Amino acid sequence: MTETDLPPCPECSSAYAYERGALLICPECGHEWQPSAAADGPAGAPQERVIKDSVGNVLSDGDTVTVVKGLKVKGSTSGIKAGTKVRNIRLVDGVDGHDIDCKIEGFGAMQLKSSVVRKV
Repeated sequence: MTETDLPPCPECSSAYAYERGALLICPECGHEWQPSAAADGPAGAPQERVIKDSVGNVLSDGDTVTVVKGLKVKGSTSGIKAGTKVRNIRLVDGVDGHDIDCKIEGFGAMQLKSSVVRKV
């Protein structure tokens, strides 16, 4: 790889990454990673992430899902009961594994983990 072919740092997006052996290193944040042609996919296009529900069905934006186990909600005296239907989900790159953005009746907007829902 030449210096102009190096990808930006995946942690801080710095363009100043450099090679050291088999690793790429970011001088700004200190992150080290292995360059991978598979991570960029064919022709440098970003690879689409596949999100699956608790039983292995592939989820997509706009799907309707059912919560498979009771969930506690911070700031609420009651939680979300198992069997609650959630319509029109949106897949996001959430924090701490929360990859579904949705609105639940009686609770409002929130994020859920795909491991606690099942596609209807």
